[in-house]
Amino acid sequence: QVQLAESGGGLVQAGGSLRLSCVASGRIFSYYPMAWFRQAPGKEREFVAAIDRFFCTYYADSVKGRFTISRENAKNTIYLQMNSLKTEAQAVYSCATSHSYYYDRGPSGMVYWGKGTLVTVSS
Repeated sequence: QVQLAESGGGLVQAGGSLRLSCVASGRIFSYYPMAWFRQAPGKEREFVAAIDRFFCTYYADSVKGRFTISRENAKNTIYLQMNSLKTEAQAVYSCATSHSYYYDRGPSGMVYWGKGTLVTVSS
């Protein structure tokens, strides 16, 4: 059974930085793409970033140049480095992964989800 556990959320001032982590278990981590999503109160869940098994990365336009996704296969972990945070980044951030070895369906291919970690950005 695939399990995902996020950590690293917290309170940060606008303009600051935060790094989120997500540890995966239950299967061979390095084979699969991983992604970050976020959901702000009263809003739909939105895609943030993804990284495939070849370390290719994909970003939402709203975070390009400020957020960096990475993976460390030896630790079954992905990270999301968030810099220059804006108040609109305040949300619950969840990691996700797919059934497929490939990122061929993009964000919609993600089927396993963690519970999320809360990021609060103060102005």
